[in-house]
Amino acid sequence: MAKTKKANPDKTRDKASKKQTKGAGKAPKTVTVAADAAVDAPDEVGLDFARAWVEFPDPADDEQIFRCDMTWLTSRWSCVFGSGCQGIKAGRADDGCCTLGAHFSDEDDEKRVAGHVARLTPDIWQFHDVGTESGWTQLDEDDGERQTRRWNGSCIFQNRPGFAGGAGCSLHILALKEGREPLETKPDVCWQLPVRRTYDWIDRPDDTQVLQITIGEYDRRGWGPGGHDLHWWCTSARSAHGAGDPVYVTYRAELIELMGKKAYARLVELCEERMASLLPMAPHPADAR
Repeated sequence: MAKTKKANPDKTRDKASKKQTKGAGKAPKTVTVAADAAVDAPDEVGLDFARAWVEFPDPADDEQIFRCDMTWLTSRWSCVFGSGCQGIKAGRADDGCCTLGAHFSDEDDEKRVAGHVARLTPDIWQFHDVGTESGWTQLDEDDGERQTRRWNGSCIFQNRPGFAGGAGCSLHILALKEGREPLETKPDVCWQLPVRRTYDWIDRPDDTQVLQITIGEYDRRGWGPGGHDLHWWCTSARSAHGAGDPVYVTYRAELIELMGKKAYARLVELCEERMASLLPMAPHPADAR
């Protein structure tokens, strides 16, 4: 498994913030809708509702604390790519959230992905010839940052429906064929979505600081201003909230990578306590009742 990307208490405030946001999914900078506006898509619930949070010290680092969105982590969301996903761009449901390609979080992220791209073969990567002959990266037109190349309207690694090797991310398919977790082969932002991790230095009354790591839902706001204009987004969609197991279970590998094994184990204890309660406070409104 890839090396766990934990927070570093010695980072400056700016560096900690930059590390979280640099690789985030980015929507086009189009018309911004008021932050408290209702989502127009009938399948989606609004962005603002009551949430239950839990805060606990990092068992592996006494200079860090975790703040976790229990409403999200115990929700019944699941990825519905290829089975009901409406896509972030109208008319391109088959793309899911791959339409814009993926920004790399840093040079190490791109280098790691490159190592796996080198093992892709034409039978599992539909655009193998294009990618190997003319490249699989590009610079973002808005900010100039490096990302996966867009080809024929979507990420070059996305196999289109009907491809014999299987539709969907070829890097994801590679991981499954090799018995790996997809987080090992895909760009950081791809496997982290739709979990959002942010860092904040907290000043305490005794003149000490602690690094607060927030684990929550990557909703439309996570994409920036343009996120309000996405055609559809799954985390708030009722049609994507019918899983048998909650997010903290189905996203075990990703959460361990984001938090570390000890912190994840503590999170599981707290989530199980919440799930065992007769009336859990602030359930996710997109979950089936």
